[in-house]
Amino acid sequence: MKILRTGRNGQVGWELARLLPALGPVRSTGRDDLDLADADAIRRLVRAYRPQLIVNAAAYTAVDKAESEPDLAMRVNGVAPGVMAEEAKRLGALLLHYSTDYIFDGMKNSAYLEDDVPAPLSAYGRTKLAGERAIRESGCRHLILRTSWVYGPRGKNFYLTIAGKAAKGEKLRVVDDQRGVPTTSGFLADKALALLAKEARGVLHLVPGGETTWCGFGREIVKLTKSPSEVQPIKTGEFPAAARRPANSVLDNRRASALLGAPMPDWRELLWTL
Repeated sequence: MKILRTGRNGQVGWELARLLPALGPVRSTGRDDLDLADADAIRRLVRAYRPQLIVNAAAYTAVDKAESEPDLAMRVNGVAPGVMAEEAKRLGALLLHYSTDYIFDGMKNSAYLEDDVPAPLSAYGRTKLAGERAIRESGCRHLILRTSWVYGPRGKNFYLTIAGKAAKGEKLRVVDDQRGVPTTSGFLADKALALLAKEARGVLHLVPGGETTWCGFGREIVKLTKSPSEVQPIKTGEFPAAARRPANSVLDNRRASALLGAPMPDWRELLWTL
């Protein structure tokens, strides 16, 4: 099976590099050789390579910057997945695409289900939702995996930022009124391939078990690093940001768990085995 993978140097894309070759030859692309804001470039590449599986692990992920660059974010997060989907439909290929918890407004008191109505608060969330809709409307075979609070041992993420500050013994002030599920990039790669093996299709929420706040996540990282740093809880309003974040980002993972035949590991377990 020929595979096209975008996001070669991203957190999840990098993890997929160790797994996808078991399924067949992989053509990997990064920002230096495929501009996802260029729809024609995407079409040319897909038509030349003719993959049977397209794995879109790339995205415009600068949540706050998207507020001032909504058009670029839309081209990458909204238009590009639709182009991939159209080309996948033409080839009869399968499209695996990663989406986000930020398509929801966070007003629900319990975990979000796959069928809950989206209402994004930010430009980033709106562009990711547009990408989902474009894929579904294309009629191609697809698997959309929504996830949250992605982190890992490389790239730019909350875990590396907090671990770096904790290593210096810095005092940390972290938001404590936003809830979600920290998710490792390795988990997202491993479980995605397991779901593909089960021939999963449609939209699934893919996160570990449990939930926490950013402050709770930060405290667990500090504990892991054995740092003396103090983590002080603050309100969202004390940490100004251009983009609004949902207060509740918790995704219900029971549908994906049922397909895999086992509950997901707790997020703390994944952090401590990173």
